[in-house]
Amino acid sequence: MAETASPRPSYRALLEVPSLGRILLAMQMARIGQSMVSIVVILLALQRYNSPQLAGAVGFASIAPGMLLSPIAGALLDRHGRVRLIILDYSVATATLLAVALLSAAGMLPAWLLVLIVGIASVTGPLSSSGLRSLFPLLVPEPLWERVNAVDSNGWVLATVVGAPFGALLAQLLGFETALLIIAGSFMAAAVTMLGSPDPRMEVASTGSLLRDAWLGLVYTWNNPTLRALAISLSLMNLTGGMVEIVVPVIVLKHLGMGQDVVGYMFGLMGAFGVVSAFLSGRIRTLGRERNWIVASSFGFAAATAILLLPLGLAAIALSMAFAGLVNGPLDIAMFTLRQRRTDPAWMGRAFTVSMNLNFSGYPIGAALTGAMLAVWPPEAAILFGVATNFLGAALAWALLPRNEPHASSPGG
Repeated sequence: MAETASPRPSYRALLEVPSLGRILLAMQMARIGQSMVSIVVILLALQRYNSPQLAGAVGFASIAPGMLLSPIAGALLDRHGRVRLIILDYSVATATLLAVALLSAAGMLPAWLLVLIVGIASVTGPLSSSGLRSLFPLLVPEPLWERVNAVDSNGWVLATVVGAPFGALLAQLLGFETALLIIAGSFMAAAVTMLGSPDPRMEVASTGSLLRDAWLGLVYTWNNPTLRALAISLSLMNLTGGMVEIVVPVIVLKHLGMGQDVVGYMFGLMGAFGVVSAFLSGRIRTLGRERNWIVASSFGFAAATAILLLPLGLAAIALSMAFAGLVNGPLDIAMFTLRQRRTDPAWMGRAFTVSMNLNFSGYPIGAALTGAMLAVWPPEAAILFGVATNFLGAALAWALLPRNEPHASSPGG
């Protein structure tokens, strides 16, 4: 575990944690690449293949396979450490992006093969996403958890600010293949930067069997009242996130007749508001306030989604994305910190991986469902679906999240 010393909480104090700066730099390069590739492959499906259904399938394939295998990924993280597995994921991302770019340039990339390669890339995704998030509380003293969680949250939103607009602009100016080659370079740079980073090891509750350890990780997560409540509520809310990933590009490109760069700017706007929100939220001690922050932010997301229904054209999208970014900061900080406080360190790899992927499970399903909906219904139908599921998820967060901090749960108890 991290040192027991209690530095005065500040963002500057994070820089004094050995090697943390290098790890955060690698994380940021990779996350910018992830933000770029998520928008580029959706635009590729919509523009090159002219298919919202394919866009939904690509969104699903980019997350679902890794999500299904996440218990095994968590067991690997607990048993074998985190840094080498994070590097492995970045290397797989580099290879699959090169494959898509080269096959597309050669005219040898049918839709089914695009979905297959994207699905292969997602298999190792939990190794880096969960690996980093479970590495931070092992490296950073507890008084700095809110600060490092703010940096973690902002890693995603800042990547959206930079990656989404830049990826869309690169695809428009240089073509999809060149954009994908540049993104592959960002993952390669992240892997090189991570080399030699410290990898603290904890006493692990292991049976010696990888599959049994993975199963016990599922059991531990489900038996933990907080992690179970987050999984149920956030998986419903993330159906809306998957919907937005498909609906916003379709409205901008097909209904408003604007360019790919505008799609990137809209997602970048959400990230810009999220950066400010997360840094401000990270300055506040969340102990005892996490549940209220999560519930309030969850209802805020439902309101942000409803703004898309206003007959204001691009202005409605801009307002919706900005408000969603604003409420994302307190939600992330509270959720990350609550999960860290209520998880036994010996189970962090498995519990974090399973919890994160259960929470996010609605996202690929929402993307796939939205692609199918748009084949028969207007975007407003998908947006209404998103508002309803988000509101239900927020209500369940209010009902299910424990009001008092329970002890960490063990399998079978």
